[in-house]
Amino acid sequence: MTPIHEPLSEEAAARLVQVAALSKTPFVIRGGGTRSLHPAPEGGEVLSTRGLNGIVAYNPAEMTMTARAGTPLELVEAALAEKRQMLAFEPNDLRGVLGTSGLPTIGGVFATNASGPRRFTAGAARDSLLGVRFVNGRGEVVKAGGRVMKNVTGLDLVKLLAGSHGSLALLTEVTFRLLPVPETAVTLVVSGLNDAEAAAAMATAMSMSVEVSGAAHLPESVRGRFAGGALPDGAATVLRLEGLAASVAVRAERLAAAMAGFGAVSRLEAEATRRLWREIRDGAPYADGTPRPLWRVSVAPVAGQQLVAALRLETGVDAFYDWQGGLVWLRMEADPEEALLRRYIKAVGGGHATLVRARAEALAASEVFQPQAEAVAMLQARVKASFDPDGLFRSRMVG
Repeated sequence: MTPIHEPLSEEAAARLVQVAALSKTPFVIRGGGTRSLHPAPEGGEVLSTRGLNGIVAYNPAEMTMTARAGTPLELVEAALAEKRQMLAFEPNDLRGVLGTSGLPTIGGVFATNASGPRRFTAGAARDSLLGVRFVNGRGEVVKAGGRVMKNVTGLDLVKLLAGSHGSLALLTEVTFRLLPVPETAVTLVVSGLNDAEAAAAMATAMSMSVEVSGAAHLPESVRGRFAGGALPDGAATVLRLEGLAASVAVRAERLAAAMAGFGAVSRLEAEATRRLWREIRDGAPYADGTPRPLWRVSVAPVAGQQLVAALRLETGVDAFYDWQGGLVWLRMEADPEEALLRRYIKAVGGGHATLVRARAEALAASEVFQPQAEAVAMLQARVKASFDPDGLFRSRMVG
């Protein structure tokens, strides 16, 4: 049985890593255990952040919060909701698509750079991260960044840790900025567009000064699995507007007029909007209880539908699009088809593909993350050696 360590303090975590460094014992870092299907490395142990729990500081006036890495995300969001504040980047919840349990943690959110539909306008998780505390592979406690945006000391180091997937260091504490919760939100639904037409409609919407905060296309194959089946018949191209009620009303009228040239336009009000975008965020159509391979592919917005069209000529795929078409949730019918996918990503101009889900043997045989160019790989190796010279941290968390 794999040993699991749950230190209750940063100091205890540092001592564990110091001891592991002496024996060269590898660790897999685990928060809530909701974002990975990968086991600990052979001969390795699990280093859990669950004991590093609690909100350290919350300043609603400055719109910043500091929390220990193992703090459940739901605890953070509940505290923010009391002050009508939120995380700008809408961290996704992968328990449905991965079939995992437990509670997502705030450290896991930043370690995986988990970013949802607002990513293309508000930035990724790393863009909200102001400061971190962490334990490196030598068992040293390091602090970088600060609690207010104007303090940029160590900001590059902060961004380096965000999205490192537990491969560089053990995050013990994170400080991040917040945004006010919008007064209201609506979604305009343009029905019946094919993927290419939807790409054109979303590009038009994003070119307007109406502040679209979410732009996604849900083909007919997945449309009925969103919003409790409440979307109109046909493929749905969905555009979200948020803000003060009076402003949203004016902007929605302008956007509806522009979209009428593409297809029939309908509207979802606030509660249906919140439900729909949670489902888009979490890949709800693929929370189907199967291990069928699921990819998250990031490409240029115009290239998303081109990639899917090319793949459909050679293999069975199902897909929907977020981030104005730049994020493709792509489900294969049988095998991950990694070589085929990565070849077509290169053909449409490049991008990144992360294998979120597959059978255990396929996960073990696949490059979960996008292979890097030689120069980038060499740089990453030097960074890894600086943070973790003995290679103790071997996490393969996906987000």
